[in-house]
Amino acid sequence: MTKRIFRSIILVATTVFLACVALFLGALYNYFRNVQQSGLKTQTELAAQGIQNAGIKYFDKLDSKGYRISWIDTDGTVLYDSDADSSEMENHLEREEIREALSSGYGESSRYSVTLMERTLYSAKKLPDGTVVRISVAQSTLLTLLLGMMQPIIIIILIAIGISFWLAHRLSRHITAPLNQLNLDEPLNNEVYDELSPLLRRIEIQKRQIRQQENKLRQTQEEFETVTENMAEGIILLNTKGVILGINRSAANLFKTTRTCIGKYILSVNRSMEISELLMEAEKGVRAEKIIDINGGKYQLDISPVCINGNISGSVLLILNVTEKEQAEQMRREFTANVSHELKTPLHTIAGCAELLENGMVRPEDAMRFYAQIRGEAGRMISLVEDIIRLSHLDEGGANMKRENVNLYTLAAETVRALSNEAENAGVSLNIDGKQAIVNGVPQLLQSIVYNLTDNAIKYNRQGGMVKVSTDCSADEVRLIVSDTGIGIPSEHKERIFERFYRVDKSRSKELGGTGLGLSIVKHAARLHNAKIELQSVENEGTTVTVIFPYSQNK
Repeated sequence: MTKRIFRSIILVATTVFLACVALFLGALYNYFRNVQQSGLKTQTELAAQGIQNAGIKYFDKLDSKGYRISWIDTDGTVLYDSDADSSEMENHLEREEIREALSSGYGESSRYSVTLMERTLYSAKKLPDGTVVRISVAQSTLLTLLLGMMQPIIIIILIAIGISFWLAHRLSRHITAPLNQLNLDEPLNNEVYDELSPLLRRIEIQKRQIRQQENKLRQTQEEFETVTENMAEGIILLNTKGVILGINRSAANLFKTTRTCIGKYILSVNRSMEISELLMEAEKGVRAEKIIDINGGKYQLDISPVCINGNISGSVLLILNVTEKEQAEQMRREFTANVSHELKTPLHTIAGCAELLENGMVRPEDAMRFYAQIRGEAGRMISLVEDIIRLSHLDEGGANMKRENVNLYTLAAETVRALSNEAENAGVSLNIDGKQAIVNGVPQLLQSIVYNLTDNAIKYNRQGGMVKVSTDCSADEVRLIVSDTGIGIPSEHKERIFERFYRVDKSRSKELGGTGLGLSIVKHAARLHNAKIELQSVENEGTTVTVIFPYSQNK
C-alpha cells in the first residue's frame, strides 16, 4: 500500500508540474508576442512619419537590423524593400496586412514558416498619399523556444522530481503509519482516519463470526472424537501427502502408537507395502481395499478419497477386524478343496456303471433310463468339480494367470452365440448390444463373468422372457450389463447370492443343474480385476447385474 501511495503521489506531482510548465510557457510566449507586436506597431508609425517627411530619402543609410521594411504602392507594387530587390518582388496587394491597411489605415498579421520553424509578425500603416509602409520581424515559435530552453527546463524538472520523491516518500509513510500500527485484536479501540471506521467495524463483526465458527468447529470436532474414540473400528484421517491428521483409539492401539503420531507420515507408523499401495490408489481418486496381517490378525483396510469441489483434499482409512471372517473363508476353501477331491470317486463309479451298461449287463428296458441318469449326474458333478477348482484358484489370487487386453464386447458376443441354443430351448430371447470395450485382464476369468451371468439370466427366466447383454465404455470406466425379465431376487436374499453354494430356490437350482458357485466365481473374478458389481432386482420382474471395471484397468 505504501508503494501504491508513493507511486500515486509521484505521478500526480509530475503530471501537475509538467502541466504547469506547459501552461507557463504558453502564457509567457503569448505575452511576449503581444509585447513584440505592440513594439512593431510603434516602429511602423515612426517609419510612416519619417517617409511622410523625407520621402524615399528616408531609406538612405537606414539601419534596419532585426527588422524588414517594405514600401508598397497603392496598386501593390513594392517600391522599396530592405532585404530584397523591389523590382523582382511579386505584387503585395493580396497580403492580409496590406489589404487591412488600405481599407482601415492600419493592418497586422502573422505567418508561420515550416521550413524555418519561425513565425513572422507584420505591421502595416497607410500613408496620406495612399502608399503603405510595412515592417516585419521574425519571432521564434514555442517549439523553438522550448528547444532553446531545454537544458534549464530539464534541470528544473529533475530538481522538482527529486523534491517530489522526497515529499512522496515522507507523505506515504506518514499516511500508512496509522494503518501499520492497527491493533486488529481490538479493532474498535484504534484511533485512525474516519474513513477506516467502517472497515474496522467490519473486521470486528468478522472476528465475532470467526469466533462463533471456531466454537462450532471445536464442538463438532469434540463430537467426532467422542464417536470415533468409542468405535471398535480404526479410523485414520490423512491429507493428500499421507500425513496423519487424526487417529482414533482403536487405530492407535492396533498400530501400537499414540496421538503423538498426528502430523507424521502414515508409513512411519506402519511400513506395510499394502498401505503404500492404498495411498497411491487414493491419490488417483480411487476407493480401494486390502486385507493385511497386523499383530497376528487379519484386518481389512478401506481407503476412500475425500473430494472437495472436484479436488482431492485427503483420504479416510477405515480398519476393520476380519480375522474371524477370514478364518471362516479359509475353512470354506478347505471344504471346497476336500469336496472337489472326494467327488472324483463317485465320478469313477458312475463311469464304471456306464461301462457295465455299455457291455450289456443291464436289462435293455432299463438301459436308457440309466444312461440318462448317469449322464446327468456325471455332468452335474463334473461341472461342480470344475467350478470348485476354478473358485479355489481364484481364492489363491490367480497370480499365475496371464493378463492381456480383451475386447469385452467380442467376448460377450461369443458367449451369446454359445448359449443361443440353451436360450432357445428355454424359450428365452437372447440379445446383445453395446460397443467395443477393452479391458486389461485374464481372458478366462472375464469369460467366466460373462458366461455365468448370462447363463443365470437364462436359467432363472420364464417362458417368453428376454435376456440382454450389453457393454459400454466411457472415459472413466467400462461396464458389462446383463439384464433379464426373469423371476427376480427377493430383497432378503440380495446380500447373500454371491456366497458359495447359496441358492435362493434350492429345488429350482437343482432342477436346472446349478452348482451354486457361479455368482461366487463372478464375485472373485471381478475382485481380481478391481471391478465393482451392482445388483438391481425386483421379484417377479427381473434382474440387472452391472460389472464396472475402472478405467485404470484399460491400459
